[in-house]
Amino acid sequence: MIDSVKKVQTHLDKTSCTSNIMHTEATIFTVTDASHAIGTEEKNILKSIILRLNHGENHALALMSGINRVDTKKIRHILNAKHVSFESGEVCETLFGFKPGGVPPIGYDEPITALLDTDLWKCDTVWAAAGTDHDFFPISPDELLRITNGQKADIAKQ
Repeated sequence: MIDSVKKVQTHLDKTSCTSNIMHTEATIFTVTDASHAIGTEEKNILKSIILRLNHGENHALALMSGINRVDTKKIRHILNAKHVSFESGEVCETLFGFKPGGVPPIGYDEPITALLDTDLWKCDTVWAAAGTDHDFFPISPDELLRITNGQKADIAKQ
């Protein structure tokens, strides 16, 4: 098992989550790729986006329905941050060990604030990347909220 996938599996085990990591030869790099590979609608694909807060002083996760876009102004307000931007893929890999297309909602060495898009609750199950652009796992929004110790929030652009 690849180290990044092991980090996700370790977190699933530690939180007593029964979701199973699956592997596909097809890429899940984009929401469209993932929906085709998994056989589900794009709204059911979980986008895990690492955000840079206050010019890199801290980071947070935006966990989004695949069809939604992040509203950084809303996140800035919720987290009382002066600045919110998207972290670069290079920094995501260097700091956290996850490449774009495989960024998971869990598996981080240090706790990271997670904001969960309220639209996730329109789905019974969402499909999350598990550390690579070929590994993923299904999870309910309630269980995702629990294992991320996150916050349900309206963070989608209207």
